[in-house]
Amino acid sequence: MSFPRTTVGGISLPRMLIGSNWLLGYSHTGHAADLFIKDIHSAVEANVGVIGTFLNYGIDAIMAPFSSSPEAKELLFRVRDKLGKKLILIDTPVINVDDTEQARREAREVIKTSAEIGSTFCLIHHYSCEQLVNKNKRIIDRIPHYLEMIREFGMKPGLSAHMPEIVEFCDLNEYDVETYIQIFNCLGFMMQVEIESVIRIIHSAKKPVMTIKPMAAGRTTPYVGLTFNWNVLREKDLVTVGCVNRYEVEEDVEISLAALEKRLPELEGRDSPAQQSIIR
Repeated sequence: MSFPRTTVGGISLPRMLIGSNWLLGYSHTGHAADLFIKDIHSAVEANVGVIGTFLNYGIDAIMAPFSSSPEAKELLFRVRDKLGKKLILIDTPVINVDDTEQARREAREVIKTSAEIGSTFCLIHHYSCEQLVNKNKRIIDRIPHYLEMIREFGMKPGLSAHMPEIVEFCDLNEYDVETYIQIFNCLGFMMQVEIESVIRIIHSAKKPVMTIKPMAAGRTTPYVGLTFNWNVLREKDLVTVGCVNRYEVEEDVEISLAALEKRLPELEGRDSPAQQSIIR
């Protein structure tokens, strides 16, 4: 089957994107959880099991800081070699944004690497682009220079935003972006302002928005987190989902399709040592 798709910058993308935190060990919970993820995904078979299951549903786009993270790059190469299938890469590189010639050369090399590994989208990581935000002037200082670099290497440019003003400032100043990444979930986890403000920003955005952390890094159940996001986002927006195994992929896809189709998801009940008829 094929998961519903949208178009971003002229590129067809599944509305569900493959997240990488639960493959690389970024749990947003604690060191023990990070190690748990890394232990599981030290074997290429675990990576292939997750990404291969996403591909079975036509979900063929993955988001990660491929060009600036050795771990992400290694994961990509291992999975591509095993699966032998094309993945649309949404790279989120960390770049040096200091206002020096040396820093610009370093940034250019990272962006060049992004193109060399086959990225379709290059969305500058929030760690980098947020250093350039000037709330007083409502601009992102010098960002057009980096977006030009991305275009020069043949990729679709965009910005990753934990700070929701980035989406607004991109549109206000007509920066050359095709999309933006924005944290959005029903708990407001890691969001810098309240949920009601962020959803207004998303709905006002001129370009499709790639949302991340829909389940608040495991702080809400998939049914609650995904159902909320799919029901309030626009039809052109996307949701990035991280999974630790193929069973989570299958469950998250079913929950998401049910939300989009306005039906109850067909899920197995939770196990319990003292099963009661009311618990399903």
